[in-house]
Amino acid sequence: MENMDPLPLRTDYPIVIAPSQTLSSDEYNLLRSVSIKVVRHLGIIGTCNVQFALNPLCMEYYIIKVNAGLSCSSEFASKATGYPLAYITAKLVLGLNLVELTNNITNQTCACFEPSLDYIVILIPKWNLDKYDQYSNKIESSSKKSTDGVTDGDKSIGRSFEEAFQNALRMVDHDIISFHSDAPTIADEELIICRAERVLNIATAIRQGYTIERLFDLTKIDRWYLYKFEAIIKFIVEHSHPSTIKHKFILREAKHLGFSDQQIVKYSRITELKLRVLYDQYGIQPFRKQIDTLSGPIKRRRKRPETAIKRRLTM
Repeated sequence: MENMDPLPLRTDYPIVIAPSQTLSSDEYNLLRSVSIKVVRHLGIIGTCNVQFALNPLCMEYYIIKVNAGLSCSSEFASKATGYPLAYITAKLVLGLNLVELTNNITNQTCACFEPSLDYIVILIPKWNLDKYDQYSNKIESSSKKSTDGVTDGDKSIGRSFEEAFQNALRMVDHDIISFHSDAPTIADEELIICRAERVLNIATAIRQGYTIERLFDLTKIDRWYLYKFEAIIKFIVEHSHPSTIKHKFILREAKHLGFSDQQIVKYSRITELKLRVLYDQYGIQPFRKQIDTLSGPIKRRRKRPETAIKRRLTM
Protein backbone atom coordinates (compact mmCIF):
# COMPACT_ATOMS: atom_id res chain seq x y z
CA MET A 1 0.00 0.00 0.00
CA GLU A 2 1.11 3.59 -0.46
CA ASN A 3 0.51 7.06 0.94
CA MET A 4 -0.92 9.63 -1.44
CA ASP A 5 0.81 12.58 0.24
CA PRO A 6 4.61 12.78 -0.07
CA LEU A 7 7.09 13.19 2.77
CA PRO A 8 7.75 15.03 5.09
CA LEU A 9 4.13 14.43 6.07
CA ARG A 10 3.96 12.19 9.12
CA THR A 11 3.28 8.61 8.02
CA ASP A 12 0.43 8.23 10.55
CA TYR A 13 -1.75 10.86 8.89
CA PRO A 14 -1.88 10.62 5.11
CA ILE A 15 -4.49 9.19 2.78
CA VAL A 16 -3.58 5.52 2.30
CA ILE A 17 -4.35 3.46 -0.81
CA ALA A 18 -4.11 -0.30 -1.19
CA PRO A 19 -2.82 -1.77 -3.39
CA SER A 20 -0.17 0.67 -4.60
CA GLN A 21 -1.25 2.47 -7.76
CA THR A 22 1.81 4.44 -8.85
CA LEU A 23 4.67 1.94 -8.46
CA SER A 24 6.21 0.38 -11.53
CA SER A 25 6.92 -3.35 -11.60
CA ASP A 26 10.63 -2.74 -10.97
CA GLU A 27 9.94 -0.41 -8.04
CA TYR A 28 7.46 -2.83 -6.49
CA ASN A 29 9.82 -5.81 -6.75
CA LEU A 30 12.72 -3.75 -5.39
CA LEU A 31 10.83 -2.70 -2.27
CA ARG A 32 9.41 -6.20 -1.82
CA SER A 33 12.84 -7.86 -1.97
CA VAL A 34 14.34 -5.29 0.42
CA SER A 35 11.48 -5.84 2.88
CA ILE A 36 12.09 -9.58 2.90
CA LYS A 37 15.83 -9.04 3.46
CA VAL A 38 15.14 -6.69 6.37
CA VAL A 39 12.77 -9.14 8.06
CA ARG A 40 15.18 -12.06 7.62
CA HIS A 41 18.15 -10.03 8.85
CA LEU A 42 16.29 -9.01 12.02
CA GLY A 43 14.98 -12.54 12.57
CA ILE A 44 11.36 -11.47 12.86
CA ILE A 45 8.71 -14.18 13.11
CA GLY A 46 5.18 -12.92 12.67
CA THR A 47 3.83 -9.59 11.49
CA CYS A 48 6.14 -6.82 10.35
CA ASN A 49 5.63 -3.78 8.15
CA VAL A 50 8.46 -1.89 6.50
CA GLN A 51 7.85 1.66 5.31
CA PHE A 52 9.91 3.31 2.58
CA ALA A 53 10.46 6.74 1.14
CA LEU A 54 10.99 6.28 -2.61
CA ASN A 55 12.34 8.86 -5.03
CA PRO A 56 9.95 8.78 -8.03
CA LEU A 57 12.70 10.03 -10.36
CA CYS A 58 15.06 7.12 -9.70
CA MET A 59 15.31 3.90 -7.70
CA GLU A 60 16.69 5.67 -4.62
CA TYR A 61 14.90 4.73 -1.41
CA TYR A 62 15.15 5.11 2.36
CA ILE A 63 13.75 2.84 5.06
CA ILE A 64 11.86 5.16 7.40
CA LYS A 65 10.19 2.64 9.71
CA VAL A 66 10.33 -1.05 10.61
CA ASN A 67 7.47 -2.07 12.87
CA ALA A 68 7.66 -5.65 14.11
CA GLY A 69 4.23 -6.39 15.48
CA LEU A 70 0.58 -5.58 14.93
CA SER A 71 0.03 -1.88 14.28
CA CYS A 72 -2.48 0.41 12.60
CA SER A 73 -0.82 -0.33 9.26
CA SER A 74 -1.08 -4.07 9.89
CA GLU A 75 -4.74 -3.71 10.81
CA PHE A 76 -5.44 -1.78 7.62
CA ALA A 77 -3.55 -4.33 5.51
CA SER A 78 -5.44 -7.21 7.11
CA LYS A 79 -8.85 -5.63 6.54
CA ALA A 80 -7.99 -4.51 3.02
CA THR A 81 -6.76 -7.90 1.84
CA GLY A 82 -8.81 -10.26 3.98
CA TYR A 83 -5.56 -11.88 5.13
CA PRO A 84 -5.84 -12.64 8.90
CA LEU A 85 -2.49 -11.32 10.07
CA ALA A 86 -3.16 -11.68 13.81
CA TYR A 87 -4.36 -15.28 13.40
CA ILE A 88 -1.40 -16.25 11.19
CA THR A 89 1.06 -14.56 13.56
CA ALA A 90 -0.27 -16.52 16.54
CA LYS A 91 0.08 -19.81 14.62
CA LEU A 92 3.64 -18.98 13.56
CA VAL A 93 4.65 -18.22 17.14
CA LEU A 94 3.27 -21.63 18.14
CA GLY A 95 5.68 -23.28 15.70
CA LEU A 96 3.59 -23.85 12.57
CA ASN A 97 4.71 -22.65 9.15
CA LEU A 98 2.81 -20.94 6.35
CA VAL A 99 2.53 -24.11 4.24
CA GLU A 100 0.70 -25.90 7.07
CA LEU A 101 -1.86 -23.11 7.50
CA THR A 102 -4.96 -22.99 5.30
CA ASN A 103 -6.56 -19.87 3.88
CA ASN A 104 -9.80 -19.76 5.87
CA ILE A 105 -11.63 -17.94 3.09
CA THR A 106 -10.96 -20.35 0.21
CA ASN A 107 -10.25 -23.49 2.28
CA GLN A 108 -8.07 -24.65 -0.65
CA THR A 109 -4.92 -22.53 -0.71
CA CYS A 110 -2.29 -22.27 2.01
CA ALA A 111 -1.34 -19.14 3.91
CA CYS A 112 1.90 -18.63 1.96
CA PHE A 113 -0.06 -17.24 -1.00
CA GLU A 114 0.32 -13.48 -1.24
CA PRO A 115 -3.03 -11.63 -1.30
CA SER A 116 -4.13 -10.33 -4.70
CA LEU A 117 -6.63 -7.48 -4.96
CA ASP A 118 -8.97 -6.67 -7.85
CA TYR A 119 -10.39 -3.70 -5.96
CA ILE A 120 -9.07 -0.57 -4.24
CA VAL A 121 -9.20 0.26 -0.54
CA ILE A 122 -8.74 3.84 0.66
CA LEU A 123 -8.36 5.19 4.18
CA ILE A 124 -8.83 8.92 4.79
CA PRO A 125 -8.02 10.14 8.33
CA LYS A 126 -10.78 11.95 10.18
CA TRP A 127 -9.73 15.30 11.61
CA ASN A 128 -11.43 16.98 14.58
CA LEU A 129 -9.05 19.91 14.94
CA ASP A 130 -11.89 22.46 15.03
CA LYS A 131 -12.47 21.43 18.64
CA TYR A 132 -8.98 22.56 19.61
CA ASP A 133 -8.31 26.26 19.07
CA GLN A 134 -4.72 25.98 20.30
CA TYR A 135 -3.73 23.61 17.48
CA SER A 136 -2.82 24.55 13.95
CA ASN A 137 -4.57 22.61 11.19
CA LYS A 138 -1.27 22.38 9.35
CA ILE A 139 -0.21 18.74 8.98
CA GLU A 140 3.52 18.01 8.90
CA SER A 141 6.09 15.75 10.53
CA SER A 142 5.17 16.73 14.10
CA SER A 143 2.96 14.31 15.98
CA LYS A 144 -0.72 14.91 16.73
CA LYS A 145 -2.12 11.95 18.64
CA SER A 146 -5.66 10.66 18.18
CA THR A 147 -6.64 12.22 21.51
CA ASP A 148 -5.54 15.57 20.10
CA GLY A 149 -8.00 15.56 17.26
CA VAL A 150 -7.31 12.89 14.63
CA THR A 151 -8.90 9.45 14.48
CA ASP A 152 -8.09 6.51 12.27
CA GLY A 153 -10.78 7.44 9.78
CA ASP A 154 -12.85 5.09 7.67
CA LYS A 155 -11.91 2.54 5.06
CA SER A 156 -13.72 2.46 1.74
CA ILE A 157 -13.67 -0.32 -0.88
CA GLY A 158 -14.43 0.20 -4.57
CA ARG A 159 -13.86 -1.30 -8.00
CA SER A 160 -12.20 1.95 -9.12
CA PHE A 161 -10.15 4.62 -7.38
CA GLU A 162 -12.81 7.26 -7.98
CA GLU A 163 -15.52 5.11 -6.42
CA ALA A 164 -13.48 4.23 -3.33
CA PHE A 165 -12.26 7.81 -2.92
CA GLN A 166 -15.69 9.43 -3.04
CA ASN A 167 -17.11 6.79 -0.69
CA ALA A 168 -14.27 7.45 1.76
CA LEU A 169 -14.93 11.20 1.69
CA ARG A 170 -18.59 10.69 2.58
CA MET A 171 -17.70 8.24 5.34
CA VAL A 172 -15.24 10.62 6.99
CA ASP A 173 -17.71 13.51 7.21
CA HIS A 174 -21.45 13.21 6.63
CA ASP A 175 -21.57 16.91 5.75
CA ILE A 176 -19.39 16.24 2.69
CA ILE A 177 -21.75 15.34 -0.14
CA SER A 178 -19.14 15.18 -2.88
CA PHE A 179 -15.61 16.00 -3.96
CA HIS A 180 -16.17 19.73 -3.66
CA SER A 181 -14.99 22.67 -1.57
CA ASP A 182 -17.14 25.64 -0.55
CA ALA A 183 -14.29 28.06 -1.28
CA PRO A 184 -15.01 29.95 -4.56
CA THR A 185 -11.28 30.40 -5.27
CA ILE A 186 -8.10 28.96 -3.89
CA ALA A 187 -4.59 30.35 -3.40
CA ASP A 188 -1.38 28.51 -4.14
CA GLU A 189 -0.48 28.51 -0.45
CA GLU A 190 -3.55 26.39 0.36
CA LEU A 191 -2.21 23.73 -1.99
CA ILE A 192 1.43 23.90 -0.94
CA ILE A 193 0.74 23.62 2.80
CA CYS A 194 -0.76 20.28 3.73
CA ARG A 195 -3.92 20.82 5.75
CA ALA A 196 -6.84 18.57 6.59
CA GLU A 197 -8.93 20.10 3.80
CA ARG A 198 -6.23 20.17 1.10
CA VAL A 199 -7.77 17.33 -0.92
CA LEU A 200 -11.00 19.37 -1.20
CA ASN A 201 -8.99 22.46 -2.13
CA ILE A 202 -7.60 20.47 -5.06
CA ALA A 203 -11.17 20.13 -6.37
CA THR A 204 -11.58 23.91 -6.23
CA ALA A 205 -8.24 24.40 -7.98
CA ILE A 206 -9.27 22.08 -10.83
CA ARG A 207 -12.53 24.01 -11.26
CA GLN A 208 -10.49 27.20 -11.20
CA GLY A 209 -8.44 26.03 -14.17
CA TYR A 210 -5.25 24.70 -12.59
CA THR A 211 -3.42 22.28 -14.86
CA ILE A 212 -2.19 18.90 -13.68
CA GLU A 213 1.44 20.01 -13.96
CA ARG A 214 0.80 23.10 -11.87
CA LEU A 215 -1.00 21.05 -9.22
CA PHE A 216 1.87 18.57 -9.20
CA ASP A 217 4.44 21.34 -8.70
CA LEU A 218 2.44 22.74 -5.77
CA THR A 219 1.31 19.56 -4.00
CA LYS A 220 3.89 16.97 -5.15
CA ILE A 221 1.04 14.46 -5.26
CA ASP A 222 1.56 11.91 -8.02
CA ARG A 223 0.01 12.88 -11.34
CA TRP A 224 -1.92 9.59 -11.45
CA TYR A 225 -4.06 10.73 -8.52
CA LEU A 226 -4.43 14.25 -9.88
CA TYR A 227 -5.76 12.91 -13.19
CA LYS A 228 -8.31 10.82 -11.25
CA PHE A 229 -9.44 13.91 -9.35
CA GLU A 230 -9.72 15.80 -12.63
CA ALA A 231 -11.90 13.02 -14.10
CA ILE A 232 -14.40 13.40 -11.24
CA ILE A 233 -14.63 17.17 -11.65
CA LYS A 234 -14.92 16.94 -15.44
CA PHE A 235 -17.80 14.49 -15.14
CA ILE A 236 -19.65 16.88 -12.82
CA VAL A 237 -19.11 19.83 -15.15
CA GLU A 238 -20.06 17.98 -18.33
CA HIS A 239 -23.14 16.15 -17.04
CA SER A 240 -24.77 18.59 -14.64
CA HIS A 241 -27.98 18.67 -16.66
CA PRO A 242 -31.15 16.56 -16.48
CA SER A 243 -31.01 15.62 -20.17
CA THR A 244 -27.52 14.09 -20.00
CA ILE A 245 -27.94 11.98 -16.87
CA LYS A 246 -30.93 10.20 -18.43
CA HIS A 247 -28.62 8.30 -20.80
CA LYS A 248 -27.87 4.75 -19.66
CA PHE A 249 -24.11 4.78 -20.21
CA ILE A 250 -23.72 8.14 -18.43
CA LEU A 251 -25.70 6.93 -15.42
CA ARG A 252 -23.58 3.78 -15.27
CA GLU A 253 -20.42 5.88 -15.53
CA ALA A 254 -21.64 8.02 -12.63
CA LYS A 255 -21.99 4.97 -10.41
CA HIS A 256 -18.60 3.65 -11.60
CA LEU A 257 -17.04 6.95 -10.49
CA GLY A 258 -18.62 6.58 -7.06
CA PHE A 259 -21.35 9.21 -7.27
CA SER A 260 -24.08 8.67 -4.69
CA ASP A 261 -27.77 9.11 -5.45
CA GLN A 262 -27.68 12.34 -3.46
CA GLN A 263 -24.88 13.67 -5.65
CA ILE A 264 -26.63 12.71 -8.88
CA VAL A 265 -29.87 14.36 -7.75
CA LYS A 266 -27.98 17.50 -6.73
CA TYR A 267 -25.96 17.95 -9.91
CA SER A 268 -28.50 16.76 -12.50
CA ARG A 269 -31.44 18.54 -10.82
CA ILE A 270 -33.82 15.61 -11.17
CA THR A 271 -35.94 14.12 -8.40
CA GLU A 272 -34.90 11.04 -6.47
CA LEU A 273 -38.07 9.28 -7.62
CA LYS A 274 -37.16 9.92 -11.27
CA LEU A 275 -33.67 8.57 -10.60
CA ARG A 276 -35.14 5.36 -9.17
CA VAL A 277 -37.29 4.97 -12.27
CA LEU A 278 -34.17 5.29 -14.45
CA TYR A 279 -32.41 2.62 -12.38
CA ASP A 280 -35.29 0.19 -12.91
CA GLN A 281 -35.51 1.08 -16.60
CA TYR A 282 -31.81 0.45 -17.26
CA GLY A 283 -31.42 -2.50 -14.91
CA ILE A 284 -28.94 -0.73 -12.66
CA GLN A 285 -29.14 -2.42 -9.28
CA PRO A 286 -26.78 -2.51 -6.28
CA PHE A 287 -24.80 -5.69 -5.74
CA ARG A 288 -22.32 -7.04 -3.22
CA LYS A 289 -18.83 -8.36 -3.83
CA GLN A 290 -16.92 -10.48 -1.34
CA ILE A 291 -13.24 -10.20 -0.45
CA ASP A 292 -11.55 -13.49 -1.34
CA THR A 293 -7.81 -12.53 -1.10
CA LEU A 294 -7.06 -14.05 -4.55
CA SER A 295 -8.93 -11.80 -7.03
CA GLY A 296 -11.52 -14.45 -7.83
CA PRO A 297 -9.75 -17.44 -9.50
CA ILE A 298 -10.76 -19.65 -6.56
CA LYS A 299 -14.27 -19.29 -5.21
CA ARG A 300 -14.80 -18.28 -1.64
CA ARG A 301 -15.89 -21.30 0.39
CA ARG A 302 -16.48 -19.88 3.85
CA LYS A 303 -20.07 -18.74 4.27
CA ARG A 304 -20.70 -15.29 5.61
CA PRO A 305 -22.65 -15.09 8.89
CA GLU A 306 -25.45 -13.07 7.30
CA THR A 307 -26.15 -15.65 4.57
CA ALA A 308 -28.61 -17.61 6.69
CA ILE A 309 -30.31 -14.42 7.84
CA LYS A 310 -30.73 -13.29 4.25
CA ARG A 311 -32.23 -16.67 3.32
CA ARG A 312 -34.79 -16.47 6.11
CA LEU A 313 -35.77 -12.95 5.11
CA THR A 314 -36.28 -13.84 1.46
CA MET A 315 -38.41 -16.87 2.33
